[in-house]
Amino acid sequence: MDSQRRILENHAIAIEQGKVVEIGKTADLQKKHSTAEVLDASGRIVMPGIVCSHSHLYGMLLRGASLKITPPSDFTQILQRVWWPVDEAMNFEDAYASALVASVEFAKSGVTTFADTYSGPNSITGVLDHIARAVEEVGIRGFVAFEATERHSKDEGAKGVQENVRFAEKAHSKPESKARPLFSIHASFTVSDDLIRRVKALAVKYRVPITIHASEGLGDLHHNLENYGKRTVERLRDVGLLGPDVVLAHCVNLDENEIDTVAQTKTGVAHNPMSNMLNAVGVAPILRMLEKQINVGLGNDGYIFDMFENMRSAYLLHRVYHKNPNAIDPYTILEMATVSGAKLYGMEKELGSIEAGKRADIIIIKPSVLPTPLNASSAVGHLVNTVDGNDVEIVLVDGKPVVKNKQLLTFDEERAQSISQNAAAKLWERLETVKPQVDSLKK
Repeated sequence: MDSQRRILENHAIAIEQGKVVEIGKTADLQKKHSTAEVLDASGRIVMPGIVCSHSHLYGMLLRGASLKITPPSDFTQILQRVWWPVDEAMNFEDAYASALVASVEFAKSGVTTFADTYSGPNSITGVLDHIARAVEEVGIRGFVAFEATERHSKDEGAKGVQENVRFAEKAHSKPESKARPLFSIHASFTVSDDLIRRVKALAVKYRVPITIHASEGLGDLHHNLENYGKRTVERLRDVGLLGPDVVLAHCVNLDENEIDTVAQTKTGVAHNPMSNMLNAVGVAPILRMLEKQINVGLGNDGYIFDMFENMRSAYLLHRVYHKNPNAIDPYTILEMATVSGAKLYGMEKELGSIEAGKRADIIIIKPSVLPTPLNASSAVGHLVNTVDGNDVEIVLVDGKPVVKNKQLLTFDEERAQSISQNAAAKLWERLETVKPQVDSLKK
C-alpha cells in the first residue's frame, strides 16, 4: 500500500522503536540487522494492519439475541424496535464488556485500528473511559466517541457532546494512548442545526475528526426534505459540517448532486456493505464516489467483525448490483480496508501502509487453504477471495506483538468472553422491559 502500490517478494522489513525503518531484500537486511529478533514470514502475506472505518462495538452484545419484538419491516422500525431500546438499556459495564470482546475479535482477525461510536442515554458521562480501558488492555488502536443525539431532549444532546469534549481533553494529555478522541453525531434526523454547528466548532478547536450517519435509510432523507426542504448532504453542507475532517457513514441514499458535494468538500465516506444488506437499506453508490475521487473506507457498523468478510462482501455486492463482473477490483477493496481508512481519520502519514517512517502496525497471514501458488501476482486475489480472519497468524502494533501464533498475548480470551457473556445475559433481560422508541423522529 505504498505510493507505488508495490507487492514485494523475498523482502524484509526492519522495525525499530515501533516504526518501520527500512524495507529491502531479505539477504541485505539480515546482514545489516544481524542481531535483530526475526519473525519468519516465509510463505505468508505481510500487509498493513486493517482499518475498520466505522463500528459500534456494543453491537457485539446482540449477537445471537432472540428479541421478543414485532418483526420490523424497514430500517426506521429496526431503530425503534431494536437499536434504540438497546441504547436505553446499556450501562457502563456493557460498554466495557462489549468494547473488550470486540477489540479481542478485531485484534485476532487483523484489525489494528477502528473507529467506534457508542450510544446510551443512561450511560453518558465517563463512558468513553470504560471503552478506552478495553482498547488499551487489548493493545490495538481505536477512535472512540459518544454518539450525540437529541432524540429525547436538547439536554441529552449537550451531555453527549460534553462527553466527547471531556474525553478529547483527557486524550490530548495522554498522546501515547491508543484510544483516540472522535466526535460523533448520530444522524441529521435526530439533531438540530445548532448541535451540528457546535460539534463542528469543537472538533476544529480540539483537532479531532467527526463522524455522522448520513442517509443510511430513507427516514433520514425524508426527514430533511420534509423539515428543511433539503436532501441530507445539502443540509449538512449548508450548516457547515462537511470537510476533510468529516466521515459520513453509509451514504446509501445520495443522489448525483450530493455525491458532487461530498467530493467538492473532500469529505470522507465509510462504506458498510454487510450492515446495509442486513438492514435492507440498499446499496451505496460507492463506484460513483470512487470515480469522483472521494476517499472511501470500509466499516462493519458493529455487525461482522471479521473485516475479510466485509472486504469480500463489498467486492461481490457491487458486482451483482451493477450486473458487471468488472465493477470493482480486489486492489480497490484492499485500499478501502487499509490506506483509505487511515486517511479518513487523518492517520495516513502514520498508518495504512508499510513504509519507512510509519508505525509498524503489521499483520502476517498464513492462509489455511491455499489451492494455488502465493506470490506477488496472486496475493491480493487471495486476500479478497481466500483469506479470512482466522488465517491471521501475527499482529504487530507499534512493532510489538499483540497476536502471535493466532493467540492473543495481551488479555485472556476466555476471561473476555466470560465478561461479555455475563453482560449480554443481563442486557437481554433488561431489554424485555424496554419499550420501542416510536416517537424519536419528531423534529
